[in-house]
Amino acid sequence: MLMFELISEMFSYSFLSRAVIVGILVALCAALLGVTLVLKRYSMIGDGLSHVGFGAMSIAVAMNAAPLAVAIPIVVIAAFFLLRLSEKAKLKSDAAIALISSAALAAGVIVTSLTSGLSADVYSYMFGSILAMSQTDVYLSLSVAAVVLVLYILFYNKLFAITFDEDFAQATGIKAKFYNVLVAVLTALTIVVGMRIMGTMLISGLIIFPALTSMRVCKSFKAVVICSTIVSVVCFFLGMVVSYGIGTPAGASIVAVNAVAFIVFFIIGKIRSH
Repeated sequence: MLMFELISEMFSYSFLSRAVIVGILVALCAALLGVTLVLKRYSMIGDGLSHVGFGAMSIAVAMNAAPLAVAIPIVVIAAFFLLRLSEKAKLKSDAAIALISSAALAAGVIVTSLTSGLSADVYSYMFGSILAMSQTDVYLSLSVAAVVLVLYILFYNKLFAITFDEDFAQATGIKAKFYNVLVAVLTALTIVVGMRIMGTMLISGLIIFPALTSMRVCKSFKAVVICSTIVSVVCFFLGMVVSYGIGTPAGASIVAVNAVAFIVFFIIGKIRSH
């Protein structure tokens, strides 16, 4: 009964309602894309692109420009560049991500230190802030979620093929490079929207945890995808309730709930395998 009262009280605040709507949509998109990214060993792309987002938003704050309007094109370009760098320069994907991630973060910190310093705006982008949610963010997240869901369902078979055997997929006529770019761009959009609530330091948790958690108990690709989306949405919601109930930061609470879910699924997986 106490839980229902807490949830009811939570939804009486409009800014929390907006945060929950945006967060659930972002969690859904991150879970879908996360399965492909984890299986292709690109799981840290979220971390890299979120750092690029921080750099872009720092520049936007310094210029008094709209943060999302500046961040979205820059992060999308970074996603293109990241794939190109790992393909053409023969860099391993983790090395390419680390390269772009550290450079973007350094640029953001330098711009911040030379202009406003660690202002409330910059701090909220680093660690997330449910107060930063606006009506525009809700509409933007709805648009991004709709695009991700439609494209994911439309190209499900192609994404399945490039996830498990890219060379074979290309041999059968599937344009693997196009679908790799599509996944990277959709991930970039999801990250930019999710950064508002999760922060640049924690957004990658929404991509990595649900996929890895589901893989502890599910064996087929479809089962992992379905389980991952359910785990992601449930963990996000519970994280928000925990955050409201005990007064901890939203992003950290959501990642903590995901970590607990991973441990529970890991134990279940171990029990089932014996």
